[in-house]
Amino acid sequence: MLESVRTFDAKYHQQLLVAEWIITLLFTVEYIARIICIRRPWRYIFSPYGIIDLLATIPLYLSYIIAGSQMLLALRALRLLRIFRILKLARYLGEASQLKRAIAASRVKIFVFIYTVLILSVIMGTIMYLIEGSEAGFTSIPRSIYWTIVTLTTVGYGDIAPQTDLGQVIAAFVMIIGYGIIAVPTGIVTSEFTKQRRMLDKTHSNTQVCRNCNADVHLEGAKYCHKCGSLLNE
Repeated sequence: MLESVRTFDAKYHQQLLVAEWIITLLFTVEYIARIICIRRPWRYIFSPYGIIDLLATIPLYLSYIIAGSQMLLALRALRLLRIFRILKLARYLGEASQLKRAIAASRVKIFVFIYTVLILSVIMGTIMYLIEGSEAGFTSIPRSIYWTIVTLTTVGYGDIAPQTDLGQVIAAFVMIIGYGIIAVPTGIVTSEFTKQRRMLDKTHSNTQVCRNCNADVHLEGAKYCHKCGSLLNE
């Protein structure tokens, strides 16, 4: 029985090793092809993704070249970081671009909001430190501020909790404020997103329709179709 288990493990290990070599060779071919195809190979090689691709490829080769380098095989897990490449697809989505512009346009408002929340956390944390004290776990002002942020964001770890009646009243007040605060960034971005959308609609307010391809929604004052290039209003 033990011998059969060992045989199965050896066979299974051999299959995994073959699969590992196949995957590594595919990664190697892709890495070399990228260097050959692009105009500026050094820019790709020293880019974050280029470094990840290199680190994800060389450990298996080094394990057979350098003695004691088997620990480098752990770097193969960096291949999992390739999944973040799907984020590149966001640039091809029109709504994602509008959301990006909305967030960029509202960054000042969001910064002011976060600054206000931090000031509120410092004030409420200091008050809770004075009311509760170290007996209830509020051993310092920074720790009290930590409790305020945890309560304000409605996380509520429960590692620190007020014991006095006044402290519990203040905690309830912080919780209620937390629910209202959650909606503020969403409202800021949504408002800016709506503004961006209205500006886009005004820009594309031309009602001319192309006689060649029937495309509409042209820019104001456009002379040519944005789809087929035909002259409008011939």
